[in-house]
Amino acid sequence: MDTYLFLKWAHILAMAYWLGGEWGVFNASRPVTNINLSLEERRRHMETAYLIDILPRSAIILLLPLGLHMGSIMTYHPLGSNWVLPMWIFVAFWLSITFTAFRHRGTDKGLFYTRIDESFRYVIIPLLIGFGVYSLITGWPFTTSWYAAKAIIYALLLVIGLLLRFIMKEWVILFRILDTEGSNTQVENKLSKSLAFGRLLAYFYWIGIASVAWFGVFKPIF
Repeated sequence: MDTYLFLKWAHILAMAYWLGGEWGVFNASRPVTNINLSLEERRRHMETAYLIDILPRSAIILLLPLGLHMGSIMTYHPLGSNWVLPMWIFVAFWLSITFTAFRHRGTDKGLFYTRIDESFRYVIIPLLIGFGVYSLITGWPFTTSWYAAKAIIYALLLVIGLLLRFIMKEWVILFRILDTEGSNTQVENKLSKSLAFGRLLAYFYWIGIASVAWFGVFKPIF
């Protein structure tokens, strides 16, 4: 039970960094498309957004093993203790990829590692949604409906997170064009549209995060 309480504490911290960090990125990214600012100033704000984003980007990855580890202890799924260590080894590798992409942000190497980071999500998202929906119907492999619902919502939030990653990756490419060609209407419009779309996604992100927390606290059975 001491292990469970430690995991629960870490889970709460990860949720806080996820929610709070996304709010920071939301506000820091606003000046990125402000054409009244110099390109250097806009790039500085983009860098600030990246610096803040590494916290929620790490937290959302950690929430998965923390939730599955707690679920194993409480028998909310059939994966036993023998599965826990390999899971954490994989997560450590995933985080190393994430931080490598962050360290080389703005470069081709950073974009390469970002694509590897994204590829893990392409596997995890359909697995969580598939197992979650199947569990709501059959009661297996997730043994409680609230845990299954939480897994589904978390997977959908990973989808939104992917879209937001695509937006920030696009910023790197567009700013390279601005560096070499100077400001032009087409690039500025793309930046404005991507930021507007990202800010719209952020509202759904926050609603989803609040929903995940609600299911975790109240554990409704349906």
